[in-house]
Amino acid sequence: MTNRPTDAACPLRIALVSPYDLAVAGGVNNHIAQLAAHFRAGGHYVRIIGPSSGPPVVGTSEDIIVIGRPVPVPTSGSIARIALSPRLSPRVKEVLAVERFEVVHVHEPLMPFLPITFLRHSEAVNVGTFHAAKDGGNRLYAYSKRLLKRWFRKLDGKIAVSPAAERLVSRYFPGYYNIIPNGIDLARFTGVTPRPELCDGKLNILFVGRMEKRKGLKYLLRAYIAVKREMPNTRLIVVGEGRLREGYERSMRRAAVPDVVFTGYVPADDLPRYYASAHICCFPATGNESQGYVLLEAMASGKPVVASNIEGFASVITDGVEGHLVEPKNAEALALALVHLLADRALREQMSHHARLRAEAYGWDRVARRVLSYYQRLLFERGLTQQSRLRRLAATHSA
Repeated sequence: MTNRPTDAACPLRIALVSPYDLAVAGGVNNHIAQLAAHFRAGGHYVRIIGPSSGPPVVGTSEDIIVIGRPVPVPTSGSIARIALSPRLSPRVKEVLAVERFEVVHVHEPLMPFLPITFLRHSEAVNVGTFHAAKDGGNRLYAYSKRLLKRWFRKLDGKIAVSPAAERLVSRYFPGYYNIIPNGIDLARFTGVTPRPELCDGKLNILFVGRMEKRKGLKYLLRAYIAVKREMPNTRLIVVGEGRLREGYERSMRRAAVPDVVFTGYVPADDLPRYYASAHICCFPATGNESQGYVLLEAMASGKPVVASNIEGFASVITDGVEGHLVEPKNAEALALALVHLLADRALREQMSHHARLRAEAYGWDRVARRVLSYYQRLLFERGLTQQSRLRRLAATHSA
C-alpha cells in the first residue's frame, strides 16, 4: 500500500502562477481560477500569483498575490499582457519563503519573466502546464531553447492541455507530458433561459470569440450569405469584440444580408443565455487553437457544433457525432455543413445529446481531481510521504 496524501488527511499548499495580467479574463486565467476554487473546496491552501494592471478578476482578493506589472506584447495574432521586468527575483523569493508552498504550478512555465523566475527559485514540487498550440512553431522556444532548457529541467511534472499543445512543446523539449484538458463549468450552462428576443422562430447560428484573423469569422460571414439564400429563416449571432469588427459589419452591410447581429462584448454571466438561444454553434478558426474552450461551452449547452478540422478542435469534436468538422478557410464547405444541420432537426437533437455527454468528461470537478492526483503522485515520487508532509505542515503553522 502506498502512503500518498489525501485531501482530508493532509491539505496541500499550492501556488498557481499565471504569466498573464490577472486584471484581464482569459483562457489561462479562467483555468487557474477554476483549479483554485476546486482545490480550496477540497480543503487545500491556494494562492493565485501573477502580474496585474488593476483589480484582479480571478479568485478572491485574499487569495491573490500580485507580482509585476504587465505590458502588451503581440503574439500569434493576439496580444499577451505579461510582466517583462527581469527584476522580479526579490519579490518571488520573499513570497516563496513566507508561503512555503509544497507545489508550485506554473502555467506557460517558459514564458518571460515571472514563470521562469519562479522555476529559478522554487524548491517545491514544480509543475508546468503548457496551453498554447501554434501551427508554425514557437519562436521563443526556437531561439531560446538552450537557455530555457535550464528552467525546463526544474519541472518535476509537465501537463499539456491537448495533443496539439503537447506536439508543440515536445518539438523543442521532448519528454513525458500528462495530457489533462481544460475543464468546463457544466452547471453554468445547464438549465439556462434563452434570450427572448432571439426566440422568434428563426434558426440561430452562434459565433463566440475575439474578432481577430485566426478566429476565421470572415469565412463564416461568407458562408452565411449562401446559407441565408438557401434557408431564409436563419439568423447569425456574433458575440465578441476586436479590431476587425467594424470591417466585418461594413462588409455585411454592403452585401445587404439581413439578420446578422453583432452583440459586441457580452458579460460572462450573460453568455450562457446566448448559447441557450442557439440552434448551432460555429467556430471556423484557421489554426493556433490548443483545444477550443468555446467548443466546450457549446457542448456543455447541449448544442451541435460546426467547426474547422484543425488539431485543437479535432481532439474535442468527433466529426458526425457532436457536430461537423470542415476544411479550414473553406466558406463553401462551412455553408454546406450549416445547411445540412439546419435542415435536419432530428440530427441536431441527436448531436446535441452527444455533445452534452461529451462535455461531461470535461467537467471541472473531474479535471481538478486529475491535476490534484498528479500533484500527489509527484510528491510521492519526490519522497514526500504523508508523515513527512504533516511534520512540515506543523512546522509551517508554528513558524
